[in-house]
Amino acid sequence: MQIRTTFQTWLTKEGSAYAFLSPYALLFTIFIVIPVLAAVLLSFTFFDAIQAPRFIGLGNYISLLTADDTFMKYVLPNTIQFAVIVGPGGYALAFVLAWMLAQLPRLPRTIFALILYSPSMTAAVAMAVVWKSLFSGDQTGYLNSMLMGLGLMREPIQWLQSPQYLMTIMIIVTLWSSMGIGFLAMLAGILEISPDLYEAAAIDGLSSRWQEIFFITIPSMKPQMLFGAVMALVGTFQAGAIGVTLSGTNPTPQYAGQLIVNHIEDYGFLRYEMGYAAAVSVVLLLMVLFFSRVATRLFASDT
Repeated sequence: MQIRTTFQTWLTKEGSAYAFLSPYALLFTIFIVIPVLAAVLLSFTFFDAIQAPRFIGLGNYISLLTADDTFMKYVLPNTIQFAVIVGPGGYALAFVLAWMLAQLPRLPRTIFALILYSPSMTAAVAMAVVWKSLFSGDQTGYLNSMLMGLGLMREPIQWLQSPQYLMTIMIIVTLWSSMGIGFLAMLAGILEISPDLYEAAAIDGLSSRWQEIFFITIPSMKPQMLFGAVMALVGTFQAGAIGVTLSGTNPTPQYAGQLIVNHIEDYGFLRYEMGYAAAVSVVLLLMVLFFSRVATRLFASDT
């Protein structure tokens, strides 16, 4: 009888919480857990989307590391270069801009925050309209027209088809559109810091803004810093569509802007080698998890 009463009490207190969580848990399982498990299972098979999957063990992973020259020569170095520049660069830029906006009054801060955040919502449209027009390879392209008008060059440059410039343009576009939800979280975290902390720090001897940032601001907003880091990492590794959208081809010209996401789309949806594409996606997932763990170690709260 006592056990039954205890169970009813627990159900009354905790049951409503689990009831509210159940829709999220169901959707998370359907759209996240099951697809990830399916990708892991398919990565050990040969599957061409026509015949039934055939188990081949670690064959896809061995081929990826030993036989896929495109992956080792172009895709992996491009992804590392892109991630190293865009990930920390976009993250640092988001923090600096959030800190600068936090120093402004409310109305201009809101206006500038909306301006900085809007590219992350309209990135696809902006790429198709603004950036492709800016870097158009004919004489009507804004950049070519300006440089030719200034006498800096005689013939237009195929910016989006040139392996020499494509990666640089991809990095610029990604940084421009990287002020997303992580940027807003950092801004909110800075605004939530009590002014009393800065006053106490000034009394204790902190005399510069740099010291305030490193000893007060960053330690006081570790959860927001961690969230921003994870969002920056995920956004960076998911940004493979930029090169294909800008150049208009997959693979990108001479694989100059080919990233892991493009490699997955190439094998999965163009060559229909679903098993191999699943193996590449698992490798990408492991990379994201690794760097997320590093970010957690750096910014996780001590409490």
